[in-house]
Amino acid sequence: MDYDNLLDLVKRRRSIRRFKTDPIPDERINQIIEVARWAPSGFNMQPWEYVVVKKPELRDKIVEYIKTYWAQSKSMEATREPWQGKPWKASGVVDAGMDFTTAPVFIILFGDPRTNLGLPMGLRYDKHRCQTVFTSGLASAFLYMHLAATTLGLASQWVSSISTPFPSCMVKDLLGIPHEMEPYDMMALGYPAIQPSGKFMRDQEKMIHYDDCGSKDFRSDDEVKDYVKKARNWTIGTHRRK
Repeated sequence: MDYDNLLDLVKRRRSIRRFKTDPIPDERINQIIEVARWAPSGFNMQPWEYVVVKKPELRDKIVEYIKTYWAQSKSMEATREPWQGKPWKASGVVDAGMDFTTAPVFIILFGDPRTNLGLPMGLRYDKHRCQTVFTSGLASAFLYMHLAATTLGLASQWVSSISTPFPSCMVKDLLGIPHEMEPYDMMALGYPAIQPSGKFMRDQEKMIHYDDCGSKDFRSDDEVKDYVKKARNWTIGTHRRK
């Protein structure tokens, strides 16, 4: 793959929030995981475990657990700083613009922290760095999953609320996941039912800095707040249009 093809791939990789119910062949699922298992991980500990959920009754249960999280999130939105603009109006996964409920496959990425025993002792006894190395490996694998899905013409969405306390507890109990496993994220996978809109992007020249940098080379507090407001309102508007 040359650079232009790589750039095209990452630009096409988008979170799709509407899925067809058509089944996904197991071959496609295996291809996605085959790519992900080659992701980099700290000292090659490969901490990942992939749980594929296809049974409708299990997916429905997972959706209910996540809806409980969104109900809590709605109350939390009332505390958002007024300067950011409109709050999220999420009362459930559909209202949030994240209707992953029709996706025929969920793939939950778990990490096994017991693999941290293989890290150098200097890392094992540094709790912050140990966790960072562990999480970075899982993040790499999860991104590889999404890139692979894109090359196969499939739609995918990050369902990060799976790792919050209530869904995490209930899903592990539902699926018989060992207590020590840590959920990183869940991919909703299916064929796209919509085409994604454009993506709000920062200008490249404003985020690259060379050699000796000072505070003047970076955004001020007001500039960061202005970007946050624009990005949030663009995203909210996109979800509402869909």
